Amino acid sequence: MSSQPYAEIGHYITRIDTAMMREGLAACYLLQGGDECAIIETGTHNTVPIILALLAQRGIERGQVKFVIPTHVHLDHAGGVGGLMQALPEATLLVHPRGARHMIDPSKLKAGATAVYGEEAFAKVYGDIIPVDAQRVREMHDGDHVLVGDRRLDFYDTPGHARHHFCVYDSLSAGIFTGDTFGLAYPPLTTEKGPFILPTTTPVQFDPQALKASIRKLLALNPERMFLTHYGAMDAPREPGERLLAMVDDYVALAEKAAPGDEATLLQRLESAMQDYLFAKARDHGVTLSEDELQEALGFDINLNSQGLLVWLQQQQG
Repeated sequence: MSSQPYAEIGHYITRIDTAMMREGLAACYLLQGGDECAIIETGTHNTVPIILALLAQRGIERGQVKFVIPTHVHLDHAGGVGGLMQALPEATLLVHPRGARHMIDPSKLKAGATAVYGEEAFAKVYGDIIPVDAQRVREMHDGDHVLVGDRRLDFYDTPGHARHHFCVYDSLSAGIFTGDTFGLAYPPLTTEKGPFILPTTTPVQFDPQALKASIRKLLALNPERMFLTHYGAMDAPREPGERLLAMVDDYVALAEKAAPGDEATLLQRLESAMQDYLFAKARDHGVTLSEDELQEALGFDINLNSQGLLVWLQQQQG
């Protein structure tokens, strides 16, 4: 982690590196509207001190933070919610209706993550997950909005990556905080052609048709920019969005091609096919990183995407 995890990105928005696993993997955002603020995404419990240090550095009183807003309840986006809400006494948690109960009682989230990673790795990566008082939770439905000072935030239901996912349109920046709906675009993979964007099919709720509909829904708002959790601001999102739509179809075709054969080795076949596909796409995009550097940048997502496609294939058969 660099000594300065904060970046001013215009429109009174600060990008905050969450310090999860490696620098440049996941971001959250401080958004300011006059004397009021909102935190969009929280990172993990380990991110909470980084967010609070920024507030102190800016001279922002904790009571000025009006809203905490995770786009969905996957732990790289919402793991820090409980700890942050404890530290921000005036804040209301704005969350998708399908995710609210998991913020009030995160025991299932914690059990699921611990089962996947093991207790030691879970503690290292995620720290802890703390419950939120139900009286401080507000569910945000499609079309709802709030004001942060003089800026309006509009909420749009965007399933496909997860059924508990919304995206947030900000009137002042004409930008959308996209969570995982608008894919991933890591800075080291940006070339003269622009950001290298890819869909994320993290288990267990990948739905390709719903995801494409959600991407089109965001593009129909004609945003000037996207604020990705993974990672940072992206201007002129129309062309990357069209690429993203095509890649969702490619993922489906890749999964269906890998499906025939021994069930025991299906995940391995999916990972191999996903790596070959993404590495080739990156090369076509002009990415000149070495194979090892590409693996470092994309290996985590290759594994998660393959797991998500495996679950999707099993659901199709089920």
